[in-house]
Amino acid sequence: MSNDRATIEEAAKLLASVAQEIHRGIVGQDELVRGLLVGLAANGHLLIEGVPGLAKTRAVNLLARVCRTDFKRIQFTPDLLPADVIGTRIYNQATGGFETSRGPIFANFVLADEINRAPAKVQSALLETMQERQVTIGKETIEVEPPFLVFATQNPIEQEGTYPLPEAQLDRFLLKLIVTYPSKKDEQAVVSMVIDEERLPAVKTLLDGAEVNRIQQVCRSVYIDPKLIDYATELVQATRRPADFQLELAPYIDFGASPRASIALAVAGRATALLGGRDAVTPDDIKAVAPAVLRHRIIPTYYAVAEKISTDDMIAEILRTVKVP
Repeated sequence: MSNDRATIEEAAKLLASVAQEIHRGIVGQDELVRGLLVGLAANGHLLIEGVPGLAKTRAVNLLARVCRTDFKRIQFTPDLLPADVIGTRIYNQATGGFETSRGPIFANFVLADEINRAPAKVQSALLETMQERQVTIGKETIEVEPPFLVFATQNPIEQEGTYPLPEAQLDRFLLKLIVTYPSKKDEQAVVSMVIDEERLPAVKTLLDGAEVNRIQQVCRSVYIDPKLIDYATELVQATRRPADFQLELAPYIDFGASPRASIALAVAGRATALLGGRDAVTPDDIKAVAPAVLRHRIIPTYYAVAEKISTDDMIAEILRTVKVP
């Protein structure tokens, strides 16, 4: 697709309209809404973390309503089975053979609600689909139709009855968004909005599957300079070999981010530029998405946990130290 400014600006205005419609049902939470749009444009899965009651599920539901696509919600529970997610083979007595029964993973937008309420074997049922955009049931491999995005919500792992997500699955999420408590003013507005309504507010349908695919193509046309690719790679390298960058973080990092993080910084940086109506990525675009891209890919040591040094603290230090091109 042509990388012209008019096309970029048109897509940016459309995404701004999507954000406006989502805000008809959500007060505040600007970072959450922006993260949803980055994931949508960059064709990346999102992990959304926050304590109950912060509109995580509501935000995804509103996005799905603005986009006229096939949407499925899976409530993750301790007794959920992998077949409940991807489907299974069922014997048909009439035909005398087995048939494939597709699970709710076969949708354009999939909401894995409270994903850390289910054990690892169920969470891992999403691995192939998230990475390869296909599902294997028995001997049959079926591709999922684009667009395909997984939006997973989770409560913090210190909450009772939760299971930490496997590192291999965490790495497949483009961004991890942290949802915090609203301000007093926003919370008052939330109460006023919700107490008189029985369901989600009416929103305009602005996109269909083909238009989502087109926006993702436009996002891929946003220019990123090779120097910024080097910068993104150096940020990730700093999580693995901090001493090479004069960072004293080695005692706090058990494992650094994988090469997927370098890719994620580039594609999320493109999406951030697109949201701003720009046809080229800037260093600030990379820096803006770095916390959401890296926070779930850095595995801290027990010492870091004991000292209450978070991955966001480490990322902030890396951003301050690594030279910007």
